[in-house]
Amino acid sequence: MSIVLDARGIGMSFRNGDELTEVLKGVDVTLQSGELAALLGASGSGKSTLLSIIGLLLRPTTGSITIAGQRVDALSETDRARFRNQRLGFIFQFHHLLPDFTATENVAFPAAAPAGRMTSAMRQRARDLLDRVGLADRMDFPATRLSGGQKQRVAIARALMNNPALILADEPTGSLDRLAADKVLDLMKEVNRDDKATFLICTHDESIAARCARRIMVKDGRAEQVRTQQQLELRG
Repeated sequence: MSIVLDARGIGMSFRNGDELTEVLKGVDVTLQSGELAALLGASGSGKSTLLSIIGLLLRPTTGSITIAGQRVDALSETDRARFRNQRLGFIFQFHHLLPDFTATENVAFPAAAPAGRMTSAMRQRARDLLDRVGLADRMDFPATRLSGGQKQRVAIARALMNNPALILADEPTGSLDRLAADKVLDLMKEVNRDDKATFLICTHDESIAARCARRIMVKDGRAEQVRTQQQLELRG
């Protein structure tokens, strides 16, 4: 398997007046193609900051990031935005769908927005993805007519629209009840298995992390690898 994410020595400091706060202290994270990994940590541990850095939403104070073979930490803002759109997929706790757009239009947006229009190929790709996530009967529904679980399914389809090298999910089930959350996680695991999609899921929920193949624990600004029961069983 190839390496999709190689983050080395990631440090992040924030200055407030004369006070300097180190949020991350030389974190290393590597993901292989097709991995499903959980990023865990208590509130204030730095896990959300780390996810934002990997997603090119923040620049680290120190360290390097290579995604899909390209060094990305030093890119210009324009090139970072282009790389995010073309090579990264995002799933948020709150779906951030455009309320006046249909499910199809929301899914196609990452491809249609840079082009300034939706082509027939984009529309078909979006509809194929909605069928893939079990929403064939909701393709033309506006986002306002979808349930919370359905909105997250649209968000997953949207994240897949541009065939990203890496999908970053930030508390993707945090706003859902347990039943809907389980279905969304089942879907992500299915996409990971069938499409060999690479996921990094930021969560505080141990039950979600336990279903991932690998756990990365962020504590006091540092990261450590934690074997899951699945890994231990495979190793034994």
